[in-house]
Amino acid sequence: MHGSFRRIAVSAAIAALVLVGIAPADQAVAAPASAVIVVLRDDADPHTVANDHARDHAADVSFVYAHALSGYAAHVPAGRLAALARDPRVAFISEDRAVQASDGHAGELPFGVDRIQGELSTKAGANNSTPAIAVIDTGSGPHSDLNIAGGKNCSTGKSFNDGNGHGTHVAGTIAAKTNGTGVVGVLPGAPIYSVRVLDNRGSGTWSSVICGIDWVAANAASLGIKVANMSLGGGGSDDGNCGNTNGDALHKAICRSVGAGVTYVAAGGNDASDLKGFVPAAYDEVLSVTAMADFNGRAGGGAAATCRADVDDTAADFSNFATLESDKAHTIAAPGVCIKSTWKGGGYKTISGTSMASPHAAGTAALCIASGACAPLTPTQIIQKLRSDAAVQPAADGFAEDANSTSAKYYGNLVYAGGY
Repeated sequence: MHGSFRRIAVSAAIAALVLVGIAPADQAVAAPASAVIVVLRDDADPHTVANDHARDHAADVSFVYAHALSGYAAHVPAGRLAALARDPRVAFISEDRAVQASDGHAGELPFGVDRIQGELSTKAGANNSTPAIAVIDTGSGPHSDLNIAGGKNCSTGKSFNDGNGHGTHVAGTIAAKTNGTGVVGVLPGAPIYSVRVLDNRGSGTWSSVICGIDWVAANAASLGIKVANMSLGGGGSDDGNCGNTNGDALHKAICRSVGAGVTYVAAGGNDASDLKGFVPAAYDEVLSVTAMADFNGRAGGGAAATCRADVDDTAADFSNFATLESDKAHTIAAPGVCIKSTWKGGGYKTISGTSMASPHAAGTAALCIASGACAPLTPTQIIQKLRSDAAVQPAADGFAEDANSTSAKYYGNLVYAGGY
């Protein structure tokens, strides 16, 4: 594995530490509880239903969703799930699963931002006030290089500040300020909303991630949030129906948030395998980002490797890729190897992963909106514009594996920020 992305396909209920032993004969053993996300029909009030189910079915409710999703997350005694599912207000019940972060001058221009020509944009020289970007991660900041405008903690119940470093790194690539120190992001100074859904270890559950998406959907209009980055993932697939066919609560929540005008950008994953088995990258509604290696900010290859032994200007050896035509249609490449960015505690760090590639694309989406080129477009249209612009960028800036659509492994064209 590279960065910190790991494929997680086991439920949170059975992934927990198990103590092995035999209970004394006179000691009662509690019935096991299942970690679930209960998705309700649109006309049901989630607070009322959650209260009813807590009373009638001993549901231990952790989150109630009322914006990106109508429903709640809870631990429910296994013997009560069938009765709960028979409630006519329930659409489906989704298993809650574990999820992990997908790691891997006027301030220093990092090679990644340089490689996608971020310094050529009309917004590169000054700090920007719009649009806002939600970083759904381990939290972001505080950091002198970042404009943290606010946020939400769906993980630890305390501050939305970063307890790991991963989310701060992501935020810096998107929007580190032009302030004479540190590094510079793709859209310098743009407001970052720190949506903490993962703990200090970079771990969480889909229920906490959905809490973050629900917060973004509720606040996007009032706070000007137009883009959300998700450098995280776990096992799953796209049913082509926003989760309604295969009972995927995460997919349904993202679809509703996209419908509210938020463009979602997601890390493709770091297992050198098909991204069709990783969500949210597999969802057609998000821009999925693969990672390429660049060690000097220039096209053409030939630069010596630095922090890891990838080959300059080629796909990162750990990066996932697309094989399905439906997945190729929402996939793009970005620098994700040896990326220097902001880190918790006010410092800087160089790490690798599709987690580092995704914010290059998220920053470019926000840049396109800020420039006016994407302002009137829907999220779906923004994704297609970024992919179209990447495909026709100047040849001198191209990625050696661009448009290799006949290959068994498709990484997409290199995102291009220089045209905005």
